[in-house]
Amino acid sequence: MMRTAEIERQTLETNIELSLNLDGEGQAEIATGIGFLDHMLVLLAKHAFLDLSVKANGDLNVDSHHTVEDCGIVLGQALKQAIGNKTGMHRYGSCFLPMDEALAHVVLDFSGRPLLVWRAEIPKVVLGNLETEMIEEFFRAVASESGLTLHVRLLYGQNTHHIVEAIFKAFARALAEAVAIDARVKGVMSSKGKL
Repeated sequence: MMRTAEIERQTLETNIELSLNLDGEGQAEIATGIGFLDHMLVLLAKHAFLDLSVKANGDLNVDSHHTVEDCGIVLGQALKQAIGNKTGMHRYGSCFLPMDEALAHVVLDFSGRPLLVWRAEIPKVVLGNLETEMIEEFFRAVASESGLTLHVRLLYGQNTHHIVEAIFKAFARALAEAVAIDARVKGVMSSKGKL
């Protein structure tokens, strides 16, 4: 069974094409016009063992908001499409991840009940041309569109680059755990028999 998705989203603010293979090798082709976001999506693909392609053109003359949020929307839609009916999937994932002095913790559940709990105070700065306020908005869009219950905590950290990278890598590792197929899982991982 191929767990893949291709999503296109076109608005008056952005034009995004995304393809995803959940059972990939960590290959990434990313071009969003936002260098730091590109860097984070490459890390996401690598550490979640995804093959991910994202091409985005957005109104970066305004700021990064629309492009970052819409990339989160299409990634969430792609995850939902690729996991399908969730048969055989672990469902849950969790990761503590250090990035030098920063430590992030991400826990997630493909519950079908979208929720973001954000406990990560990121300094409000601009990394390249990415406003760090948009990191939370990116993950909110991913959670909302994929039906993901997502908890993100920053335990500590000083360097903003390290903080954001720790969060993305922790999300990637938790995601890899959650979408992993396990022969012991008959149907879906729920006593209800449905997610």
